[in-house]
Amino acid sequence: MSRVILFDLDGTVIDSTEAILESFTVSYKEFGVVKPDDKEIKALIGHPLDDMYRSLGVLENEVDEYVAAYKRHYRKISREKTLLIDGAKEAIEYASIHARLGVVTTKTARYSKELLEHFGIFHHFEVLIGREDVENPKPHAEPILKAMSSMNAKSSSSYMIGDTRLDLFSAKNAGIKCVGVSTGYDSKETLQMHNEHVKDSLKEAVEYILHKL
Repeated sequence: MSRVILFDLDGTVIDSTEAILESFTVSYKEFGVVKPDDKEIKALIGHPLDDMYRSLGVLENEVDEYVAAYKRHYRKISREKTLLIDGAKEAIEYASIHARLGVVTTKTARYSKELLEHFGIFHHFEVLIGREDVENPKPHAEPILKAMSSMNAKSSSSYMIGDTRLDLFSAKNAGIKCVGVSTGYDSKETLQMHNEHVKDSLKEAVEYILHKL
């Protein structure tokens, strides 16, 4: 099959909000610092962890230590406190019948693979590009281009699905089309400001893409 669909993870396939917020809490507590408001953190989900901490005011020379503290806790709780978004498994299973699939995320690839294996859907994906696999994460084109290169995919028959502007911009920068989903961290209205096609569920997004490809 020449048709390729690339999926973001957080907010698109999985909901790991509880695990993310708890891990931020633990990291700030470890350094005796008051954690920013959850709303501030949630607004940054989708960005790489190091960029999130920088945006929240952590000093550059301390960022790596905060990230390490976050990851130590996140790995302990990620499977317990992460959920599949409603209908995501069915949408991915359906998509896998008609297209080749990949994952492009700013999440650590190691943890992403563990979660997808935990939910029994990792085998549907040919490639998984995580934060450690690229120098320039989304919204840069590099993660998508790396996934497409690995899959020998053509831009004319490839789509990205994601829940934030980062996904939309990355797809545009990589020269492929994108469908937004309103199941995650950017509002439907925000996504519609940057992309013509925004769906309310992953299933709707997959069905739209398969109709177009």
